[in-house]
Order: sequence, then structure tokens, then C-alpha cells
Amino acid sequence: MSSHPQLCHSDCDDCPIRHRAVCAHCDSRELEELEEIKYYRSFEAGQTVIWSGDQMSFVGSVVSGIASLTQTMEDGRTQMVGLLLPSDFVGRPGREGAPYDVVATTDLVMCCFRKKPFEELMARTPHIAHRLLEMTLDELDAAREWMLVLGRKTAREKIASLLSIIARRDASLTKRGMSGPMVFDLPLTREAMADYLGLTLETVSRQISALKKDGVIHLEGKRHVTIPDMGRLMEEAGDDTDGGFLV
Repeated sequence: MSSHPQLCHSDCDDCPIRHRAVCAHCDSRELEELEEIKYYRSFEAGQTVIWSGDQMSFVGSVVSGIASLTQTMEDGRTQMVGLLLPSDFVGRPGREGAPYDVVATTDLVMCCFRKKPFEELMARTPHIAHRLLEMTLDELDAAREWMLVLGRKTAREKIASLLSIIARRDASLTKRGMSGPMVFDLPLTREAMADYLGLTLETVSRQISALKKDGVIHLEGKRHVTIPDMGRLMEEAGDDTDGGFLV
């Protein structure tokens, strides 16, 4: 696994994912123990973080950027089966191999922990084990949500759903809360969106243009997105708008 030089992040209190990461419930002593086994790695867009079947020497969380989870079939066809967004956990304690290819979709920064020491720490630290369970259940809910997106929604609803998921999971937006316009840079190309949603590139472009024309989103260039009314976007996605946002 290739990477760039280690990045200089040392203060957990300033971490943009601190409130949602695996260490969210840790006290100062537990954070000190994690500090002893953690390191940071950065990856360029398009760089492979983990190959399917690789033995993993680390687990960790996405600090910034997005990665894709991809499976390759025997005939060489590939399918993107998930996205890793800020605070998402990579790796499975107790399992040696990686089940998917993990590829940096954008420039990516990860907070990594040496795997064996992390497993030992988790065994004696209920805060970490409990938070990892919470995150695993959230991941299961997200997978079920995505089954609905891919299986039953229209092309317009799929695009709106993906935009809402990315907006809701943006670490800086979550700190500010969900009130007011939401502004973010779309981390996926339209080609990547088409691949992930099972749509053609033309359909993705057409539906984004339609959402822009109808005022559901504002778009500067191809990536800078403003959502004036999150409730309206959720309605376009065919989702509940009672405030029960998934994070």
C-alpha cells in the first residue's frame, strides 16, 4: 500500500470527525492510549488504499475525502458497492483480509491504528467496542437505505438521494447543524455517480440540470453545490422529512 508522508495531525480535540469517529466516547486516558498506536496516511485520488484479499495491518477512520468500496467479478467487471465518507471506519477487528477494494475517490486522509494493538485496546475498552457496534449498525442501516435507492427509486430520486447522503455526512456541515442553506463541494465526478447509481452519464447530467432548473439545488461549475432547503431535497429523494436525518 503506497502513501505519501505521514501528516502532522496530533490534537484529537481539533479533529473534524472527533464527534462521530470510533473514538467519539473515549475519555482522556483512552485517547492517550489510541495516540500511541495511531498514525495518519494520505492518498491521492485514484490511488488504491487496500486490495480485496489483502492482509490488513491497520484499521482506521476516514478524516477527509471519500473512498469507494468495489468488488470485481471473475470476468473483470467491477461494481461500486459503497462509499466511505468522513468518520467511516475501515477494516474489521478480528478479521485478517479485506473483503473489498478500497480506492480513494478524492484525495483522502485516514487516521489509522495498528490493528493488533487496536484489537487489544478494544477488548478492554467498552467505549471503543460500543462505539464500533453503533457504527456497524449505522453501516447496516445505510446499506439497507442504499438497496432502496438502487432498487426502487427513479433516476431523479437517486440523484437527490445521493446528494442528500453526502450533504448529511459532511463533517463540517454536521457540526453546524442542519438549519439554513447547506454548501459543499461534490466529491464525485458525474461518471462516478453514474457508476455508483447504475445510471448513464447522460441521465446523471440531465437530472442534475433538472434539479438545478427547479431550484432544488444551486450549482457553481460542476462541483460546488448549495442546497437552499434540505427538506425539499429530501422530498425529491422520496425520503421522510420529519428531521430524522441519517448520520
